[in-house]
Amino acid sequence: MRLKDKVALITGGAAGIGKTTAKVFVEQGAEVCICDVNEEAGQETAEELGCTFSKVDVSNRKAVQIMVDGVAEKFDRIDVLINNAGILRDGLFVKVKDGELVNQMTEESFDMVVSVNLKGVFNSTQAVAPYMIRQGSGSIVNASSVVGLDGNFGQTNYVATKAGVVGMTKVWARELGRYNIRVNAVAPGMILTEMLLSMPEDTLEAFKRNSPLKRLGTPEEVAKLYLFLASDEASYISGEVIRIDGGLVIGT
Repeated sequence: MRLKDKVALITGGAAGIGKTTAKVFVEQGAEVCICDVNEEAGQETAEELGCTFSKVDVSNRKAVQIMVDGVAEKFDRIDVLINNAGILRDGLFVKVKDGELVNQMTEESFDMVVSVNLKGVFNSTQAVAPYMIRQGSGSIVNASSVVGLDGNFGQTNYVATKAGVVGMTKVWARELGRYNIRVNAVAPGMILTEMLLSMPEDTLEAFKRNSPLKRLGTPEEVAKLYLFLASDEASYISGEVIRIDGGLVIGT
C-alpha cells in the first residue's frame, strides 16, 4: 500500500496508460480522481475502479480550476498529480514535390496539440500547486516522451510539447522544492496502448526489431514508474526525466 491515505489526481485517466495508472494507484491505497474529455469511458473507468471522474478538457483553464477545487474540497488535500493527458495530430512540417510545396502541418494541428499537451500541463499544475504548498508536500509527475528528447519524423507539434514539458518540469522542481514538492517527468517509448495498436502490424514489428529488448512496453510498466515517483520511495528524486523505452534509441 505505497500510496495509502494519499489523494491522487490523474489527467487523461479514462483509458490507456492513464486508466492503468488509476488502477495501480487504487490497488496501492490511494483515493484516485481521474479526468478526461471522454465522458463515457471515464464513467466506465470510475465505476470499474471505484474512483471519481470529472469530464474536463485540460486546455480549459477555468474547467481545470473548478475540478481541482472540487477534489481539494472533497478530500481536503491533493498529494499526487499525474499530468498524463495528451493528443496526437501528426503530419509533416512541410512536404515538397518537384520543388513545389504540396502540404504542411496546419496551424490548427499545431495549436491543438500545444493547448492540450503543454498548456494543459501548465493549467493542471498551476491549479494544484497552491494546495500542495499549503499542505507542505506533494509529487507531480508529467508525461513527456522519448520523442521530446530525441525528436521524431512527422511530429513537430507533439515533439515541441513534450520537450516543453521537460523544461517546465525542471523549472517547477526548482521553484516548488522549497515547499517539499517534487516534480519529475516520465519519457515513455513505444507502449502498447490503443493509440499504438491502431498502427499497421508491420510498423509495430519494426518497433520491436529496433528495440534491444525486442518487444514493446506495456501500460503497466509505465504505471509502475508513475507509482514509484509518486510514492515516498522517491522522496529525494526531483527534476528528473526518466526514460522507459526498452533501450529503443540504443537499438536504432
